[in-house]
Amino acid sequence: MCGRDRDFSERARSMILGCIADDFTGAGDLASILTGQGMRTSLLTSVADIESARGDAGVVALKTRSIAPADAVQQSIAALRALRAAGCEQFYFKYCSTFDSTEEGNIGPVAEALLREIGATKAIVCPAFPANGRTVYQGHLFVGDTLLHESSMRNHPITPMTDSDIRRWLGHQSRGAVSHIPHRIVTQGVDPIAQALAAAPDGLIVCDAVADDDLRAIGHAAKNMALITGGSALAIGLPENFRATGRIADGKTAFEARPGPALVLAGSCSAATNAQVARYRQASPAFAIDGAALLAGYPVLEYADAFAREYQEKAPLIYSTITPNAVANSRAQADFGAASAAIEELMAGLALRARERGVTRLVVAGGETSGAVVEALSLGAMAVGPDVAPGVPLLSAGGVGFALKSGNFGDEDFFEKALRMMEENA
Repeated sequence: MCGRDRDFSERARSMILGCIADDFTGAGDLASILTGQGMRTSLLTSVADIESARGDAGVVALKTRSIAPADAVQQSIAALRALRAAGCEQFYFKYCSTFDSTEEGNIGPVAEALLREIGATKAIVCPAFPANGRTVYQGHLFVGDTLLHESSMRNHPITPMTDSDIRRWLGHQSRGAVSHIPHRIVTQGVDPIAQALAAAPDGLIVCDAVADDDLRAIGHAAKNMALITGGSALAIGLPENFRATGRIADGKTAFEARPGPALVLAGSCSAATNAQVARYRQASPAFAIDGAALLAGYPVLEYADAFAREYQEKAPLIYSTITPNAVANSRAQADFGAASAAIEELMAGLALRARERGVTRLVVAGGETSGAVVEALSLGAMAVGPDVAPGVPLLSAGGVGFALKSGNFGDEDFFEKALRMMEENA
């Protein structure tokens, strides 16, 4: 082995960037961006996988977005400690580009806890993802040209967003200061951003960003910060920091998938997933989950699995999707939370049965649903492939191809495109 190859092999054994994502789809999104920027990245489905991870970056997929804040903090700190033990020097806390959280958390409490654990005093907050229409301007989060609280996110079943001002929302969640770097400074470039970061009070610093160039500048300015927090898109500026100092070399992660039977599972109730379900149902077999029947004790899992088996060669859809307005009405019902949990468990059970009978392609819509599926399948480290849509890569583990998407991501033909790409990239 020549000296250069040996040097890179040595570097590959010790990760530099440690990432903690609050759900599985977000972890895949972040891993895809880092991989696309030439960083060798491992997508890790549990903290236990960190010890055996290889590459420049490790992305740990937790399921902490909607659990109790104290539990989210505990799990996130455990992940950070394991990443630190694996050699990571800089850390990234990834959350949704629509800042999914309640007034109690979990974004603020986790970010502040990670700062304390690292011994740092400041962290950037920037959920912007311009390619998907998420931008931050004057501290407010937009979805397209609509303020977040005026979008369909106001009716999110678990984390309804009623205030677009990220500074104010974080103020409810955080103990420390929340400051702001406006877009007029961000557009001036790396040095002015770095100066603004240095001058900001200790605490969380919301950064405006309306384009990818803004995110790159923020990422470059944050090269010496121990903790960065944001949506996945903010990470596009980080790999170049390590490349500029010779810490990483370009590399690609192999993607392996197999043609064969497929299954589509949709648990999200977002407007985008509703449109995707409606389109897919026009030409493919589909089975709707009845949450009331499930809670009443009917064998809905058996019914749905029988349907999936019958139409296995036609890539059937099993869905629990309802409209955002129906979600808003359902939230008031006492059994809403129980029904949501039961549906997640059912989807995970369907995925387990599908793998057992040889299904090689799985498309899953919804962050919580995807998390339940991945957790049940115990997939370990996953290979990261090309993007089906911005923020949604193909993934592969154990001979099965996956497309795990957050509810609001993807065009109407997402399901068809994901299945086709998994087959073509086999």
